[in-house]
Amino acid sequence: MSHLDNIPSTPGKYKPDKAFRFNSSAASSSLSKLTLYSTLFLSVLLIFLLLLYSPSSKPSLRRHLSTGSHRTPLSLSHKLIRKSARPRSTTGNTVLVTGAAGFVGTHVSLALKRRGDGVLGLDNFNHYYDPTLKRARQKILEKAWVFVVEGDINDKGLLEQLFDAVLFTHVMHLAAQAGVRYAMQNPGSYVHMSKSANLQPAIIWASSSSVYGLNSKVLFSEKDRTDQPASLYAATKKAGEEIAHTYNHIYGLSLTGLRFFTVYGPWGRLDMAYLFFTKDIMKGKTITGSVARDFTYIDDIVKGCLGALDTAKKSTGSGGKKRGPAQLRIFNLGNTSPVPVSTLVSILEKILKVKAKKKVVPLPRNGDVEFTHANITLAMMELGYKPATDLEAGLKKLVRWYLSFYSRSKKKSS
Repeated sequence: MSHLDNIPSTPGKYKPDKAFRFNSSAASSSLSKLTLYSTLFLSVLLIFLLLLYSPSSKPSLRRHLSTGSHRTPLSLSHKLIRKSARPRSTTGNTVLVTGAAGFVGTHVSLALKRRGDGVLGLDNFNHYYDPTLKRARQKILEKAWVFVVEGDINDKGLLEQLFDAVLFTHVMHLAAQAGVRYAMQNPGSYVHMSKSANLQPAIIWASSSSVYGLNSKVLFSEKDRTDQPASLYAATKKAGEEIAHTYNHIYGLSLTGLRFFTVYGPWGRLDMAYLFFTKDIMKGKTITGSVARDFTYIDDIVKGCLGALDTAKKSTGSGGKKRGPAQLRIFNLGNTSPVPVSTLVSILEKILKVKAKKKVVPLPRNGDVEFTHANITLAMMELGYKPATDLEAGLKKLVRWYLSFYSRSKKKSS
C-alpha cells in the first residue's frame, strides 16, 4: 500500500469528460463550472508574476489572517506561518503551495513536508465542489504540520503579507480560481505576485494536456503545436503558458509548466469521471462513454512535481528588473498508456464485484477530444520522471479510499 493511500491529495485540475455522464443536465452544469474556473487560470498565474515586481513597499502583516473557518490573531498566525514554512535543514526549500487543500496540492504538500522542506499552504476553500472534502484534507495537512492560510489568491494584500513574512525559494502553483468579471475589470491584481521580491522564487505551475486540443499526432509531445484548442478550458491553459513565456522573457522569472494527463487517485473530486463511474456502478446507473485517456496515478504526478521543483533554477530578476536569461520549461506528466472508457469500467467492475450497465455513445461536440497520449521522454530525461502505477493497481487504491471515506462520512452525518 502506498504511503499516500490514506492521506489526501489534486489534477491538477482535471476536466471531466462530458461524454462519460449519464445525466446530461448535471454534466452541463459541471462543465460550465469548470470552464469558468479554467478561464481564470491565466489570472491565477498572473497574480504570482506581477506581485514580485510591484515597486510599492511591502506592508507588515495585518492584524489578522484568515485561517480555516475562523480568524487567527496575528501573533498566533505569524508563528504558525513561520513554523510551517521552516525547512528541517538549512539546505531545505521553502515552498508556497497554492491550492494546498486540493487533490494534487495536498499530496504535493505532504510529500514536500515529509522530506524536510518548509511548506506553507494557501487555499480559499471555495464551493466549486463540496468543501467538506477540502476540510478533511486540511486536517491531514495540519497533522503533518502544514499550515494552510485560508485566503483568495486574488488578494494582493494577503500575498504581499505572506511574501513579507517568508522568503520563499519556490512557488508550487496548483490553484485555479473563478472570477471572470473581476479579472476583466482588474487584470493587474492577478499579475502582482512573485515579481516584487528582491529574491524571486522559482515557480512550478499546473498546466494541462488539454492544450494539445485537436492535435492528431501521436504521441503528444511538448514540441507539438498547441494553437488549436478544442475548448475554452484548453484555450485558457494555453494562455497561461504564453503569459509565463512573457514574464520569463521580461522579468527573468524561472518558470516550469507541467501538463498533467488525467490525474486520478484517492481524495480526488467526485465530479471526476473515475469517481462518478464508481458511484454510478454501485448505484446501478448506466455508464456512457466513448473516449480514451492517459490516466496517471497521483503518486506518479507528485514525483514529477518534486522533480520539477528540484531541477528548477533560480530566477534572475530582482525588484522588477531582469538580470539575465531565466529558465523556462514545459513537461508532459502522463502514464503514456491511454485506456478507453470501456476498459476503465471493466476494471472497476472487477474491483467492485458489480456488473455495470454500459452504453456507448458518440463523442459529443462539447470540446472533448477522442484520446490523449503523453510522450514523457523529456520529463524522464530532465526530471527523472518514471510512472510506476498501472491503472488496475491505482484504481484498487482509489476504490479502497472511496469506500472508507464515504462510509465514515455517512456515519458522521447520521
